[in-house]
Amino acid sequence: MSTANILIVEDDSDIREGVRILLESEGYGVEEAEDGFAALKRLSEKTDLVILDVMMPGISGIKTCEEIRKRSYVPILFLTAKSQESDKLIGLMAGGDDYLSKPFSYAELLGRVKALLRRYQVYRGKETTDQFQDRYLELGGIKINLEFNEVSVAGKTVELSNIEYNILLLMMKHPRRIFSAQQLYEAVWEEPYFYNCGSTVMVHISKLRAKIEKDDQKPRRITTIWGKGYRFEPVSE
Repeated sequence: MSTANILIVEDDSDIREGVRILLESEGYGVEEAEDGFAALKRLSEKTDLVILDVMMPGISGIKTCEEIRKRSYVPILFLTAKSQESDKLIGLMAGGDDYLSKPFSYAELLGRVKALLRRYQVYRGKETTDQFQDRYLELGGIKINLEFNEVSVAGKTVELSNIEYNILLLMMKHPRRIFSAQQLYEAVWEEPYFYNCGSTVMVHISKLRAKIEKDDQKPRRITTIWGKGYRFEPVSE
């Protein structure tokens, strides 16, 4: 049985209860919050995942996400009734890791939850930490731990989300190889690729560039190969 702790932030009590029952049946510990203010009070170091509704009274899910990101890199799964691509991109840019559009199936929700938690456990070094040996890959002024999220650029530590870390790790292991958006999505998100997933990849590439490039408007390390995808160039700034 699972031991992860999940915080559900949803103003609709019926949805909140349904999600709670589902997650508890899988062995997860669950806390509930009816709005963003309550969520920020209940967020703690023990929180392993936040399921966050976008449209809430008082403080929106987007604003709540931004506040969470000031404290934690815990994965955030947005629940949104909005289907427009721009609304989803706003959520990802605010710091969200993934999203589900309402209505959603419980099987789909559970699949997203398990995938996010699996990556976060590795990110925090929760799985077989005592068996890890510090092994690093250094390319183009970037030093990355091959076992868990520890990255430095020009000797300065940078804080990456688990998704950003996994994208960078994959690309640094295969320098100069071109990865399509589909290849990156299926390798990092561990889910089938659909037409709108390309925008999700683009957002996370943009956020990663902002952290590892000297000028993210003119990236030299993670370059775009138009019509094909993205490539890691092992160049120092």
